Amino acid sequence: MPSLDFEPMTYEELPEERRPTFKQALLPVLATIVFLAVGSALLGMDPHMPLLWAITFTGLVGYYVFGYSWEELYDGLANSLMMGLQAILILFSIYALIATWISSGTIPGLMYYGLQLLSPSVFLPITAILSGLVAFSIGSSWTTVGTLGVAFIGIGSGLGIPAPMTAGAILSGAYAGDKQSPLSDTTNLAAAVTNTKLYDHINRMRTGTLLAFGLSVVLFAFFGLQASGGTEGGKAAAIQHALLGTYSISPLVFVPLVVTFGLALYGYPALPSLIAGIFSGAGTAILVQGMSFTAAWNVALSGTAPKTGMKLVNNLLANSGISGSAWTIAVVVLALALGGLLEKTGVLATLAYYLSRGLNSTGWLVFGTGISATLTNLLTAQQYMSIVVPGMTLRNVYDEHGLDSSELSRAVEAAGTPTGALIPWHAGAIYMAAALGVPTLSYAPFYFFGFLSPIILFVMAATGWRIGSEDSSEKPSAVASAD
Repeated sequence: MPSLDFEPMTYEELPEERRPTFKQALLPVLATIVFLAVGSALLGMDPHMPLLWAITFTGLVGYYVFGYSWEELYDGLANSLMMGLQAILILFSIYALIATWISSGTIPGLMYYGLQLLSPSVFLPITAILSGLVAFSIGSSWTTVGTLGVAFIGIGSGLGIPAPMTAGAILSGAYAGDKQSPLSDTTNLAAAVTNTKLYDHINRMRTGTLLAFGLSVVLFAFFGLQASGGTEGGKAAAIQHALLGTYSISPLVFVPLVVTFGLALYGYPALPSLIAGIFSGAGTAILVQGMSFTAAWNVALSGTAPKTGMKLVNNLLANSGISGSAWTIAVVVLALALGGLLEKTGVLATLAYYLSRGLNSTGWLVFGTGISATLTNLLTAQQYMSIVVPGMTLRNVYDEHGLDSSELSRAVEAAGTPTGALIPWHAGAIYMAAALGVPTLSYAPFYFFGFLSPIILFVMAATGWRIGSEDSSEKPSAVASAD
């Protein structure tokens, strides 16, 4: 779980002399939107410099308008980076893990057997379901995407399924499973910051999650039937032949998979599980594929460039290793820094406060909470902050409305956890795009769960369905004490 050594201040906790007005709070937010729109959308720049402009502008506003010192602003940056440090370290690890799993034959082996077992018509819904089961079992959408997800991209390519569709199925399953897993860091975090028992939170989310995921699977079944008509004859067999000609494929190549998921299932966090996967991948490359010790570890740093005799397979299995992570991690660091400044200067707390004050009914409060979590995702580029800021800011408001805390925990996670992968500069989206090799805006239209999870929350809020209808106090004591 991410470190919570600091707690974001609520609106009431902000010193009155530094408390932004609503218009003042909007100023750095609107500036950020303009910078990203002009720099990235209009001028076609990478997001790095527009984010740097936004950081500079927000820092100047914090210093000259709100009266914060450089040391205080720096603390805001540092706190946000500390909260996002796990994401940064996982990014480093996953680049090395994918490279070693390719050189060890693990990912080629998954592709080889997957092409034998799966057909185009059922590939997308099965991919979503398997991704969901794995993510639920290990409690990590990131680990699921960075391991099995990479293999699914290759299998889908061999079956004639467009990569953005495959990525959408992987992400839909991974986030749905993660959101319901008691092992997930975001699930535990949402329960913790809202003072909700873990299993009360999970039970409250279940209806919306299952409905959103079920609709996603139905949509993938429909698209699978449509996409299967374009499969090129013999393509899968050609890919399998190219794989066999380059890698030694046997059950031994799956040792890294067993090690990584075994540790995750046993309860080890994602980062040490991934590190173990890197070591077992390098070891398998040495013992099974016959690579030298030096070559196996150079792959982790510099990546892979296989020569299978088939351009498609070469492209699918080409990887840059740790050295290719600089672009991605730079965006994440800049986005986290901006989010830290927006939190430190009270911008996020002020916006959440005014949003909650304008919501007089239960339904509107739940709707506003979902919007608040989504906007926090947009501005801070990390899902932890999208859960922590509205979760802590709105706790008293839910108490005033007589709502159980699990209503708040459900709202922040239903909207906060899955929507990050839809925002191109978000840490989650950057990671998913890098791991799967599919740009965010390409897979976004097929990432159905990312849209359906908050939409179903909003429908519940509008209709009152399942809002305040589940009394956690009536749950069996065994479930209530499982936290």
